[in-house]
Amino acid sequence: MQALEAQPSLVQRVCDAIVAAIVAGSLPSGGRLIQDDIARTLGVSRQPVQQALLLLRNQGIVKEASGRGLIVAPLERKAVRDLYQLRAAMEALAVRLACARPEALNEADVLLQRGRAALRGGAIEDQIAADIQFHTALARASGNDLLADTMAPHWPKFRRIMAEVLREGEQASRRVWDEHEAILKAIRDGEADLAARLSHEHLAKASSMVEDRISAEVEAAGRESALV
Repeated sequence: MQALEAQPSLVQRVCDAIVAAIVAGSLPSGGRLIQDDIARTLGVSRQPVQQALLLLRNQGIVKEASGRGLIVAPLERKAVRDLYQLRAAMEALAVRLACARPEALNEADVLLQRGRAALRGGAIEDQIAADIQFHTALARASGNDLLADTMAPHWPKFRRIMAEVLREGEQASRRVWDEHEAILKAIRDGEADLAARLSHEHLAKASSMVEDRISAEVEAAGRESALV
């Protein structure tokens, strides 16, 4: 048996690079994914790209399109709603449990400041990374290891969804971190019901915003098709 490497595998790094490109919009929704082009851009062979795309297909981030191979899967309203419903239930439990373990929240305090700094920097990818780290810290503070482990496979999909929320502008981005701070305060104060309610409202607001945008884009596409 060989020792495992601590650093991410090449395939995982290719996955992260593809998701980052989708988040940034350089790989647009519905756009075709050409393995040779991706491999050339990333300076790797086709094999890790092929493996990465298969992993992302299994996660629902890319999908097969008849006659086009793999494409960036468009965001679907039901998928967004399902993800947020799952996350809301898990985070409500996490913050309730964390209320009994305030000593485990030091990491969340640091990440709150990091998120504010990322907001001032303006880079959406940095804000998303800080957001995921903050929510993961809350899950860890719960003392239930399964919460963070269960959410981990879903974060790549949330990276893309979070980008849609943050593209609403600086005011929306600032509100995200204000809500994080309010949740953290409620946990520190031992207000389990309040922390759970604030967490649910925080996630419901984000879900509704993205769902509404998807609906508007679908309606706009339908009107354009009708005019052709």
